[in-house]
Amino acid sequence: MKIEVGEVCCLLGTSGSGKSTLLNLMAGLEKPTRGTIKIHGKHIEKMNEKQLAKFRQKNIGFIFQSYNLMPTLTALENVSLPLTFRGITKKIRDKAAANILKAVGLEKYIKHKPTQMSGGQQQRVGIARAFVSKPPIVFADEPTGNLDSKTTQEVLQLMLALGKENNQTIIIVTHDRSIAAFADKIYYMLDGNIEKIEENNEENRGINNEA
Repeated sequence: MKIEVGEVCCLLGTSGSGKSTLLNLMAGLEKPTRGTIKIHGKHIEKMNEKQLAKFRQKNIGFIFQSYNLMPTLTALENVSLPLTFRGITKKIRDKAAANILKAVGLEKYIKHKPTQMSGGQQQRVGIARAFVSKPPIVFADEPTGNLDSKTTQEVLQLMLALGKENNQTIIIVTHDRSIAAFADKIYYMLDGNIEKIEENNEENRGINNEA
């Protein structure tokens, strides 16, 4: 399995197919029993927990189905968290967080807490948090699983636009073929194996072009 810089890839399969496990392995959240995982020339399967944590902090952003926002923090504070962990000053991280919240259409919700926002708005905050530090790779685990079809399309377009802007690699886990239609490359998962790899060209990409 080889993923190029700037690609949008999808791990597609039903529940229990192994797609989330594969994502966890690639993100260094689980250790492989055999084989190697090489990201930017580094074998992450050989890293200890401290090294992995540092590697993830520098190189990886995460988007979750359940948003995973801190309920006591505002949208601005949630988005700036990855920058806080990097030791960036409050003035700089607040500006970066405000800019990306504006980019995802939430400039009026900067001071809102998660309970004051809709599901779609919360996921936009989650996307902003994943992209704010401009990590080379963003993993999205069922990012639209709790959203309606209209919001799903909006959220996916946001992710793709942000990723394209900085040539970031995006890896999406989903059971939904319409989501996979947005990807450059689809890995079909079954019983813990990659059954098939399919590449999408520009004409075939997107929900509206789904057969």
